[in-house]
Amino acid sequence: MHLIQLFIPAAPQAAIDIEDIIAMIQREMTERHGGATSYLNSPAKGFWSSGEGTEEDTVIVIEVMVNSLDRAWWRQYRRKLEQLLGQEELLVRALPVETL
Repeated sequence: MHLIQLFIPAAPQAAIDIEDIIAMIQREMTERHGGATSYLNSPAKGFWSSGEGTEEDTVIVIEVMVNSLDRAWWRQYRRKLEQLLGQEELLVRALPVETL
């Protein structure tokens, strides 16, 4: 089993309604994988160093549990979200999970 985490910018580059995008992702994940958890009330703050100084981003994390990891599908889905959100790069990561 794997935990997929999608890091969605709370203020994307594209002129879109982020709440509509989150609802779309939740709907798609529920239809394809049976559900999703979105952390909306406490967006995470990320900091990273670039050649021009320190940058900051606020992200909403959406988590999805999957039994098997279809890497090609997730790469394609990440590219779709990058285009939709006007992002150069979007972090989508998979973590192995052991249920207790």
